[in-house]
Amino acid sequence: MSAPSEQVAILGTGMTDMSRRDLSPEAMAHQVVREALADAAIEAEQLALVVSSNALGGRLCDQGCIRGQSWLRKAGLGNVPMINVDNSCAGGASGAHLASFVARAGAGAVLVLGVEKMWTGDRAATMAGIEDGLPADYRADMHARFVADENPGGSVLMSLNDRWARECMEMHGATVEQFAAAAVKARLHASWNPMAQVQEAVTLDEVLSSPRVSSVLTRLMCSSFTDGAAALVLGPATHAPRDAPRIIASVARSGNGEMDYHDRLGDTAAAMWEESGLGPSDFDLTEIHDATSPEEIYALESLGLFDVGEAGPATLEGDTTIGGRGLTVNPSGGLVGRGHPLGATGLAQLVELAVQLRGHAGHRQVPGARLGLAVNTGGVIEGDTAYVGMHAVAAGSL
Repeated sequence: MSAPSEQVAILGTGMTDMSRRDLSPEAMAHQVVREALADAAIEAEQLALVVSSNALGGRLCDQGCIRGQSWLRKAGLGNVPMINVDNSCAGGASGAHLASFVARAGAGAVLVLGVEKMWTGDRAATMAGIEDGLPADYRADMHARFVADENPGGSVLMSLNDRWARECMEMHGATVEQFAAAAVKARLHASWNPMAQVQEAVTLDEVLSSPRVSSVLTRLMCSSFTDGAAALVLGPATHAPRDAPRIIASVARSGNGEMDYHDRLGDTAAAMWEESGLGPSDFDLTEIHDATSPEEIYALESLGLFDVGEAGPATLEGDTTIGGRGLTVNPSGGLVGRGHPLGATGLAQLVELAVQLRGHAGHRQVPGARLGLAVNTGGVIEGDTAYVGMHAVAAGSL
């Protein structure tokens, strides 16, 4: 584990209710900034930097550049410098990675914000914005090769997830019932999370009988458009309150098409174990990038958190549910349950870990939570992931 002087403390958090669709990017950004600063008990003028993440503002909000400055110009932040990050679904983890370096350098407290407005009434524009997470030529080729036949009117990314689901079944022995169990768990956890997009639990039969998106995926196995924002205030651990959770390692990798998506996950996980001095069995809970429920199963095994062929049965048995016998997976509800506001998702994962490690998660509290892992991915480059961000977070008293 990293020495305390190398660790970064999570001083404060903020997050919107992700079931709402009536708030502007400005309103969401202002809310979470106020919450995070108040939670950290610091004033805006004490900030050394603001890092702001957003993916779709150019297409959906008529704000192609300077999004952080535009949406926060009335937030009372004065002349604190701002840097904008756009890394598709992994903008939040990317922002946290940058912010952690600044905080570790001792420059002062850093605010990292993610905000996304996806519900505008123009579904086609939102879908196009999501697919901006693929190179233009690759995106066009994927539409021509299989979306039109396999998922008419659908998304390249959902078609990829369907192919990965079938690959997980063929190579890892997963079943559709196991995928459905992951969706049941996600929606159960979300029903215990007052900030989640989904507020109703479902049964296995309801997941399996919901409208079919593709050959394997049903509607209830998939994440949905989500409006939401999340924010963290980070600072050097040496000057943090004793109970502040610590980011003990932040690892990032970018793909270039030379590796399979799930092999890239494994490669990034190996780097995390080396940097943190921890191993897969050390963690009590994890927030996984489950754009679909099958992807949760496949990612858990690709990351080495479960051996091949074991994540599905464990999920079906309830071992990954809060209070279960094993690693708790997505206590927030994950992307499927909590929601997936692209540029804010990686930060929402870290907010959940911080809340859990403080022991403030209420009915969804993971018993004895001491170490958590967040995994956020964004974009696809010819079957590879464009970015993987992983953060290991420890309780402050650990």
